[in-house]
Amino acid sequence: MAAKETTDFGYRRVAAREHTQLVHDVFARVARRYDLMNDLMSGGIHRLWKAQLIERLDPRPGQILLDVAGGTGDIARRFVARARGGRAIVCDINGSMLEAGRARGLDCGDAGALRWLCGNAEALPIAGASVDAYTIAFGLRNVTRIPAALAEARRVLKPGGRFLCLEFSNVDRPLLKRAYDLYSFAVLPRLGAVVARDRDAYQYLVESIRRFPDRQRLAGLMRQAGFEQVSVRPLSGGIAAIHSGWRL
Repeated sequence: MAAKETTDFGYRRVAAREHTQLVHDVFARVARRYDLMNDLMSGGIHRLWKAQLIERLDPRPGQILLDVAGGTGDIARRFVARARGGRAIVCDINGSMLEAGRARGLDCGDAGALRWLCGNAEALPIAGASVDAYTIAFGLRNVTRIPAALAEARRVLKPGGRFLCLEFSNVDRPLLKRAYDLYSFAVLPRLGAVVARDRDAYQYLVESIRRFPDRQRLAGLMRQAGFEQVSVRPLSGGIAAIHSGWRL
């Protein structure tokens, strides 16, 4: 890593070597209230987006999913409910998020089907060509080097395996964009201050969405990483999008 290499942390430029720790600290602070904040911020719409992600994946019996930046296990639980006999590995760089997910798993009784793994999306502790599907929901924008994370995603997928990314995106409709920007910058940080007791974490969230590549650029990065049959589905007027690609 070059000593002077920098990257975006929200609207700030920081040393690339510091970025991972800064993101880790953000999610460590909000882990206990992360799921609650997701419901409040989106009015529960994130659950519909995640359901659409699983519908597109169409899990098959016995498949193995790697859910990266999997947090508290939302995607993994949906997957194992659909893939009879399937298993899911929840990988996250943040131990606090994984602990929250494990605790929730004990309540849900799904501990046997889920494996919890602490790891970095840019250097996954997973064997090559070992999983049938790779998902990452609202996590790709938090990695330091997106191309490195995409390359790792392709590496761990079996031939014929599928990559799916659910992420905030660029709103196309002018009126919706103005309303969305007003809500994002005026409401979300205040909500974070009240509910999660951390305004700065949710200010970063808003800023990181604006710094994330638009749909066309992300699709191009996926192709550069070696994914084929890349497609994009905008959701809710472009507030979010599902990117899909295959390792053939």
